[in-house]
Amino acid sequence: MKTAILTDSTAYLPKALRDELNIFMIPLSVIFGEDAYREEFDITMKEFYGKINEGGKLPTTSQPVIGHFVDMYEQIAKEYDAVIGIYLSSGISGTYQSSMTAADMVEGLDVYSFDTELSCTPQAFYVLRAVEMVKQGKMPSEILAELTEMKKWTKAYFMVDDLNHLKRGGRLSGAQALIGSLLQVKPILHFEDKVIVPFEKIRTSKKALKRIGDLFEEEYNEGDKFQAVIIHANREDGARMWMTELKKRFPNAEFGISSFGPVIATHLGEGALAMGWTKKSS
Repeated sequence: MKTAILTDSTAYLPKALRDELNIFMIPLSVIFGEDAYREEFDITMKEFYGKINEGGKLPTTSQPVIGHFVDMYEQIAKEYDAVIGIYLSSGISGTYQSSMTAADMVEGLDVYSFDTELSCTPQAFYVLRAVEMVKQGKMPSEILAELTEMKKWTKAYFMVDDLNHLKRGGRLSGAQALIGSLLQVKPILHFEDKVIVPFEKIRTSKKALKRIGDLFEEEYNEGDKFQAVIIHANREDGARMWMTELKKRFPNAEFGISSFGPVIATHLGEGALAMGWTKKSS
């Protein structure tokens, strides 16, 4: 069986890497007024922040329409027998649900959808593991079982400068956003049961970043090999400084750096920082 791997744009895998590994991608969109812009195709990060800084009403986001999934599946069916779609959390987007609805509209292709229950580069960890297993000749059922197992050790924690973006987008309750604003705290957030919730409330950014490092240390000290990523929203200098500190602290982990694209940055706001990790496959 020839199996394709599909993901959405919020995994933020570079196009060159996707092309090299034959990964298919379907984009989400960011919407300014009546104009929708597909991530990667219609708007760059520079253009996105330019529009944000112009003022006016903040953007919203949109999942791929079902018709786009149908078109993608039909394209994949020309060369493949099956496709495994790996998507951002169904708790913050309808992308996963749309992928399954579209699957019933296509013949000649076995379609499998996987909910990572998070997003961004930690989502990409699942995608890259699936690609690796396809190369090993594994069946879709084996790949999905491995991805499900990965959920036990794939984590993401993040800190935002302004909780109002999450509140406005419905990704965090109003009460939680208000408490954060009043106390001037820097809450550490994470995904729990597929949605974004506060993990701990910390008074300063420095302490929040240290606490995230402490959370990683708890698993790092168990002796497994980890790959980790620092993700930023237009805060590259801060991200690189943090990564330099973490590399010294955790010399046996493999670190990379990435950024939040327009869709996720819409909800987190400029200045957000995150760290995600997973165990390296043996």
